[in-house]
Amino acid sequence: MSIAQIARDFGVSESCIARWLKVADREDGVAGRSPGDNNDSELRELRELRKRNKQLEQENEILRRATAYFARDTLPK
Repeated sequence: MSIAQIARDFGVSESCIARWLKVADREDGVAGRSPGDNNDSELRELRELRKRNKQLEQENEILRRATAYFARDTLPK
């Protein structure tokens, strides 16, 4: 769908939709996207990979903290 069609469907201006897309891309870490880009699947994959990477980093941090907590209990005093 074009930005114009989406704007008509939601009853907002095209510039509003374009601004929302720009903010969403900035939050996802994707810069310079234009509405006619043919690499939407690459952008989608990049977003998914960054989301997965963030999740894995959080899981690693939890494991580090759990290891430190349990190691603290086993150290001699």
